[in-house]
Amino acid sequence: MVKTRLTLTVNDLAHTRFAVSPMWEVVTSFRALVTTPVPGLHRRWAAQVRPRLVAAGLDRGWLADMIPPAGHLPDFLNPTPAAHSCDLHDELSAIESTAPGQVRLDLDHLAAERDGRLPPRLRSLHRAPQDHLARLTAEIETYWQLALAPYWARICTVLEADVLHRARQAAGNGTADVLNDLHTTVRWDDGTLFLTQRHCAITRISTGAGLLLVPSAFAWPRVLTRSVAPDPPQLAYPARGSAALWERRTTPRTDTLAAVVGRSRALILAELDSPASTTALARRSGLSAAGVSQHLTALRAAGLVSAHRAGRSVLYARTALADSLLDAQS
Repeated sequence: MVKTRLTLTVNDLAHTRFAVSPMWEVVTSFRALVTTPVPGLHRRWAAQVRPRLVAAGLDRGWLADMIPPAGHLPDFLNPTPAAHSCDLHDELSAIESTAPGQVRLDLDHLAAERDGRLPPRLRSLHRAPQDHLARLTAEIETYWQLALAPYWARICTVLEADVLHRARQAAGNGTADVLNDLHTTVRWDDGTLFLTQRHCAITRISTGAGLLLVPSAFAWPRVLTRSVAPDPPQLAYPARGSAALWERRTTPRTDTLAAVVGRSRALILAELDSPASTTALARRSGLSAAGVSQHLTALRAAGLVSAHRAGRSVLYARTALADSLLDAQS
């Protein structure tokens, strides 16, 4: 058990900020998938995602080699977000630009936890990082499309709601109250942030000013940290509302919405409680595949549905706008 004391100055508090990071969700969600058993709150999602990953070979790829169920996570996979809400491709570009020394340092940490051994793929990465980082980021992009992109509207709603809650909390009660409410292992007292972790300490000596707080839908049950100079330390903590993220929603009423978009399109939106292909939607709704395809094209043009490539098929998912419309019906 590692106990960390991070002294925060007035300047640090002034530069404390929140960020939503796609790469933190990549890392923490993949860890959830390789944990046995999968954490209960993510099993419904895992049951949908795992077959896609196996079919794509991602269960034995770069991420499988780099992200263990417990222990060290490579810091270079989580570059510091430049803004509150960053784009996955910006983070992938930062990963590809990682200094070779940082890549090797992270891999050395992984090797130390594995009796000094690394699988062949990671040994190649250790020898020549710049020759292999693009292959890693290409796999991350594939993982994103299969495992997270179809669900991102739902995930992002939870993350943004958490940040909004913390902002109101800070406005009403101050930053100390926010820090004390992040997690049971995080405590603020007299200018010092105390963290009790199973792994990984963070220090002010080796990091830059400020503090970066990153809500995560998949970090539960722990807080994860990153400490890399010259960046500010990062804390990825479980976002409020994550426990209900994959709960089946009650079937919404669609009669009023049907009057606007049509009965068939309202039915398709209701069926998209979880992402699905055209074929699956046709089977669920009783509509023809050609009819479903036409309706999905119209719904996508209206911003109510998003499409995501999953191998040879395409998965369709409701957007946050569609969710809000259905919630209004309920």
